[in-house]
Amino acid sequence: MKLKLDLHDIYNRGDEIERALKAIIDEAVEKKAPLVEIIPGKGSGQLKKRVLRFLDRKDIKAFYHRVEKDSDNFGRVFVHFRWK
Repeated sequence: MKLKLDLHDIYNRGDEIERALKAIIDEAVEKKAPLVEIIPGKGSGQLKKRVLRFLDRKDIKAFYHRVEKDSDNFGRVFVHFRWK
């Protein structure tokens, strides 16, 4: 199972971006999903930086195993989880 979050629709609404990111991480934890795909889009790169800053927060980092930036598609980030 892979969860997906596309941020194209809310790219300019900061508080909603934060809520959407938190919700997808919470859903992954709840469903024990191994992978979350976050699509900030290509654009100027600011939204991707914001996503990576969010994922780098200590309280969020505790939930996932690693983050992978898609080398084939700049506008995509994968968050990998490891469940026991």
